[in-house]
Amino acid sequence: MSASRVRARDLGIPFSGTPGPLNAITDVAGVEVGHATLSWGEGRLEVGKGPVRTGVTAVFPRGRADPRLAFGGSFVLSGTGELTGLAYLEERGFVEGPVMITNSHSIGVVRDASIQWMLQHGWDFDATIPIVGETYDGFFNDINGGHIRKEHVWQALDASRPGVVHEGNVGGGTGMMCYEFKGGIGTSSRRLSDPEGGYTVGALVQANYGSRAQLRIAGITVGRSLTQDMPCYTDPALRPELSRYGVCGGSPVSGAKECRDGSIIIVLATDAPLLPHQLNRLAKRPALAIGRLGGVAASWSGDIFIAFSTANADAGKSDEAVAKACQVTLYPNRALTPLFEAAIDATEEAIVNAMVAAETCTGANGLRLSALPHVRVQEILRAHRLLSI
Repeated sequence: MSASRVRARDLGIPFSGTPGPLNAITDVAGVEVGHATLSWGEGRLEVGKGPVRTGVTAVFPRGRADPRLAFGGSFVLSGTGELTGLAYLEERGFVEGPVMITNSHSIGVVRDASIQWMLQHGWDFDATIPIVGETYDGFFNDINGGHIRKEHVWQALDASRPGVVHEGNVGGGTGMMCYEFKGGIGTSSRRLSDPEGGYTVGALVQANYGSRAQLRIAGITVGRSLTQDMPCYTDPALRPELSRYGVCGGSPVSGAKECRDGSIIIVLATDAPLLPHQLNRLAKRPALAIGRLGGVAASWSGDIFIAFSTANADAGKSDEAVAKACQVTLYPNRALTPLFEAAIDATEEAIVNAMVAAETCTGANGLRLSALPHVRVQEILRAHRLLSI
């Protein structure tokens, strides 16, 4: 995927707040992101053979070379999903190691391989429980085929870098759908003004939720006008007996219950010196961004968010079994509102960026997921005098 891919702002879609230089989670110094993308095969789904449309995404709070702990927090908006290590995180208040994202049935191998990677690279711990989130791609990928293996997890970890983050059909987002368009990985950031501290908040999402009619962009119900290019099976002979969608050329079934359900994993990073209880509060705010875009946290949706701070780099010393106090810097609780707003704004744009970057793709059983139609979205926003270019 090209690093110069068009993003939402390039289309003139308006957003609130001031982004960082890269408009990515990696605007928070130290954060690194890597992907491993698996994509091969076509036609009828055969378990163990494909088609394969999946992957792994890794987010390091302090980079691959820095194993120091980071204060963290989390929030579960809708719990029909999984993010391993949440109990461990909530009890200790620390993120230890990378945050990983993959498909629903690959959590175990990603967890195990992450431990082995950390051991191989000399990370020192008695025991650890990696944080691994998931969203379901079984409608598009051979999810039961066990295609993600240790080497793919290590590929994502080893590929992690600062700088530009690839978006769309990459990593864990390879097989995802968002508002019945192709979904996937997206990122964005916001920088607070100098009087507010000049801190940065970055968001990275794996977006796999929502029905077409729900989609709002810039406050406009664009999904109701984007009735073409619904998910469809390109070959009626390959269409599963219990299909969610219609066949191309026929009458796609839009707004079915199955289309409304889905999941999203959101990772927030900040360099503001927040403690775990404050990061729990910050981690709640992406829910408001989902609401801005029309999402409803459906009954069968796994909407799980995690937040970490790269400040207080030596705070992990407080996790040692030594009765010695460790000093930390505390951000004022009453001054958190600008950070909350930054998290909401960055998450909103990250989700739209995921959709703008994602490309039309055909997966298992010939199911085709179409890209968000850039020109049509611009036309709709222009008609409402909202396009910024």
